[in-house]
Amino acid sequence: MDAFITYLFLGISLSAPIGPINAAQLDNGARYGFTAAWLIGLGAMCADLLYMLLIYFGLAHFLTTPFMKTFLWLFGCFVLIYTGIDTLRNVKITQKDNPSESHSSVSSFRSGFVMALTNPLNILFWLGIYGSILAESVQNYGLTQVLWHTSGIFVGILLWDVAMATLASSFHKFGNRTTLQLISVIAGLSLIGFGMYFGYQAYKQLLS
Repeated sequence: MDAFITYLFLGISLSAPIGPINAAQLDNGARYGFTAAWLIGLGAMCADLLYMLLIYFGLAHFLTTPFMKTFLWLFGCFVLIYTGIDTLRNVKITQKDNPSESHSSVSSFRSGFVMALTNPLNILFWLGIYGSILAESVQNYGLTQVLWHTSGIFVGILLWDVAMATLASSFHKFGNRTTLQLISVIAGLSLIGFGMYFGYQAYKQLLS
């Protein structure tokens, strides 16, 4: 259960930094309500699921070699620390100008899916961070733990999507820039912390 909570928190931390998906959710939620904002997050999650399946079925058998494990830990370390620092550097930016063209359900879902599918940092996440998690879980725990850890990440992402959609739909009444900036600071520091942990794992792998 502790591992599930850890990966759930990782999913929240990866979703919390203000970026294209969150900006679109804020915009759609403020204009069209909860459903429009939530569907953007759901579309992004489907893109995440696609990347997860590609990694699992296409690269899983390469991930147990020492070279690949070290590479993926280092790659994950770089992605997390870079994203965390970038989040802190842009902490004053609470919303980007990336509105959805339509408030229909299909359009909202498609917008989230395409943004997540074409986001370079999203691609780096699934190749680096999830790849390293998959490598460790396959070698040390087996398929059950792979699914357990993956579920934790997706539950974290889902919880953040629901929270963002709820906040966005009532943003004009309750939201403020200070709250979003505080969330970005916490998320940025969390990502750097996870990055340092991944770097430590890479260091141990090099010494083994």
